[in-house]
Amino acid sequence: MPPPRQRLSATERRARLLSVGAQLFAEHPYEDVLMEDVARRAGVSRALLYRHFPSKHALFAAVYQEAADRLLTQTRLDPADSLLDQLVQGMDVHLDYFIANRNTVIAANRVLAGDPVIQTIITGELDALRTRMLAVLPLADDDTRAAVSAVLRSWLVFVQVLVVAWLTEETCTRTQLRDVCVGAVLGALRPLLPAAVGPLPPAPATDPARSTGA
Repeated sequence: MPPPRQRLSATERRARLLSVGAQLFAEHPYEDVLMEDVARRAGVSRALLYRHFPSKHALFAAVYQEAADRLLTQTRLDPADSLLDQLVQGMDVHLDYFIANRNTVIAANRVLAGDPVIQTIITGELDALRTRMLAVLPLADDDTRAAVSAVLRSWLVFVQVLVVAWLTEETCTRTQLRDVCVGAVLGALRPLLPAAVGPLPPAPATDPARSTGA
């Protein structure tokens, strides 16, 4: 039976609908979520649901925007921490959400991959993360900033593609996935920010291939 209807303010009702929508989009593939199911679980009429969200797409976009805003709030970048600690913490926050909301993330990145509204939300989150990372990195000059910014933009897209593929087929453990992502950006930034990332390991004294006659 549906839950009893409660007297809520418009803001409270919207929050309730977003919460129910988030649950259903996490539990089921996008195409299987019906607006009548959202209304039934939220204990409202379909007319009231459509008053807040005129379509399933509008509801999903609002759910995904709220999730992006929450993830940005939970991602803590503190210059007092090492770059490694900041990256690990940020990846853990995002992976926790992605795993718990697998269907939602796949819908945004696969089912609605060409949707301009959803892509604007994703791009906005990635740009905000890049801006935050630039703010805590030791950038000596504008040239270094531009180079690091380009690396971070490419890395964030790499992480997005890799994680979505992993959600579809888990080819490694969660820890391995996180460490691959963190290791990728540390390796990419090391030539530009050796003081923050640490120096490159020394080259071997001899080429192993040549030493064996290969």
